[in-house]
Amino acid sequence: MSDPNQEFQPPPPPPTRPAEPERERPGWLLFAGIGAFVLGIIVIALNIAGVLTSAIGTGAGLCALGIMFLAFSFIRLPAVADAPPKMSTAGTLVGIFFEPTRVFRNLRAHPRWLAAILIAGIVSAVYTTAFYRRLGPERIVNFTYDALEESPLKPPPEALAESRRTELEKAQSTSAKVTNGISTVVAGFFGVAFVAALCLLGVLAFGGRMHFWQAFSAVAYIGLPVTIIQKLISLLVLYLKAPEDIHPLLGQESLVYDHLGLLVSSKDHPILYTFLTTFGVIMLYRIWMTAVGLRETGYKVSSTAAWGVTITLTVLFLVLRLAMAAIFPSFLG
Repeated sequence: MSDPNQEFQPPPPPPTRPAEPERERPGWLLFAGIGAFVLGIIVIALNIAGVLTSAIGTGAGLCALGIMFLAFSFIRLPAVADAPPKMSTAGTLVGIFFEPTRVFRNLRAHPRWLAAILIAGIVSAVYTTAFYRRLGPERIVNFTYDALEESPLKPPPEALAESRRTELEKAQSTSAKVTNGISTVVAGFFGVAFVAALCLLGVLAFGGRMHFWQAFSAVAYIGLPVTIIQKLISLLVLYLKAPEDIHPLLGQESLVYDHLGLLVSSKDHPILYTFLTTFGVIMLYRIWMTAVGLRETGYKVSSTAAWGVTITLTVLFLVLRLAMAAIFPSFLG
């Protein structure tokens, strides 16, 4: 009797998937992290030796930045098929103002962020230094501590007086101005990392695909044109307007009056004022840039996901600002 299955042929094995190419790590961050950590130790040592004034926080920030760079050096870069040629740094910095979509698409395959964060941080530090020089450290420090004295979380009177004296001496110190500038730049790296993590989680929650370095570079370049435009206009207004007409705290962030907050008094209606400042030209520009950046920089991010994440984060930060205005209304007076 013949075998009924003699014509049977076993199915061919499934095709093997090609191995994913080995993705590089940003090895330069390892050395940058070591350098930042060592620099932080030196700053702390100089503060202890009395060469620098009130630089412990700056040194600690540099050490923390070094640790963050060391950790980030182990995150592999994204792999993008048919990647376009890498744009030059100068082309990226200029293009983010005039052709942001093209820049974000290039950042998808070639994520970069160092130049954007450094430039934004330096511009912010320059504006802050000019602001203190124009208004005078005494007025700014005294206003801040007078507002703190009226807040619900005020420290004991003795501690408040000592802190006021220390902060005034620090504001008048040349070395403190330098370390404050460094702290502003360092804070920029942590700010970008925090917002990038929120954007990445938001994109994943909305069903998109995005690499951390893509989110990090997108957030860095979203903030660059916003910061430069805002600070340069504010710097111009700073020297055109009388110092006594400038708010000692609100003016430190921006002197661009492009929002609906002009319709109410920040002193009489702090919560409403904070809400209305959301509706401004630069703020709307930031929102649009965020949606475009997330959509174009990620692996697969739809317009719905990009706008969903953008609106969610905008509302989240607005709620936090409203809460701060409700708790500390004296700072807006």
